Amino acid sequence: MIRRLILNRRGLGRDSRGTALVEFALTAPVFLLLLLGIIDYGWKYYAQHVLQGAVSNAARAATLEGNALDQAGLDAAVRRKVLVVFKGARVSFSRKAYESYDAIGKPEPWEDAAPYNGVHDTNECFTDLNNNNSYDRDRGLDGNGGAEDVVLYTVSMTFDNVLPVWRMLGQSKETTLRSTSVLRNQPYNNNTETSRRVCP
Repeated sequence: MIRRLILNRRGLGRDSRGTALVEFALTAPVFLLLLLGIIDYGWKYYAQHVLQGAVSNAARAATLEGNALDQAGLDAAVRRKVLVVFKGARVSFSRKAYESYDAIGKPEPWEDAAPYNGVHDTNECFTDLNNNNSYDRDRGLDGNGGAEDVVLYTVSMTFDNVLPVWRMLGQSKETTLRSTSVLRNQPYNNNTETSRRVCP
């Protein structure tokens, strides 16, 4: 009996039946996760290009005088192009106008009074470039601006992920993509300055 157990034990060591099934069970989840991740990344990459193409076309059109008063129409065209591919996407729009390219994202200028701390305090004078009677860390004026203004056009698209990879990796179910375009309006009329000095 003992001799037979020893022989059977030696035979089991050489028996390779079922190893392929065990190896597949160990590697399949990793392979599937990798495959789903590649497909999910490709889908988001495609989404970014669809959005960027629509934004670029709308931004170019927005610089022309004929479209200056119909920004909502341009936004609607971007939304239509996005929704053809991403049916349930939520699309939002933002425009900020600046006097020059180097002014994008910069605060309104102010006079740093004593104590000099390099930060705008409520008692310090500032130049109200966007004419809203308050100091802003971004001097851009909401909207498409006027002739020869530089416009930062930003579109955000939020959609639900198609594949369940987000759940496996502990990510959010939604993905938000943003696309921006910066262009200068055509000189279709005289640009007007609206800035003024404000002291509290």
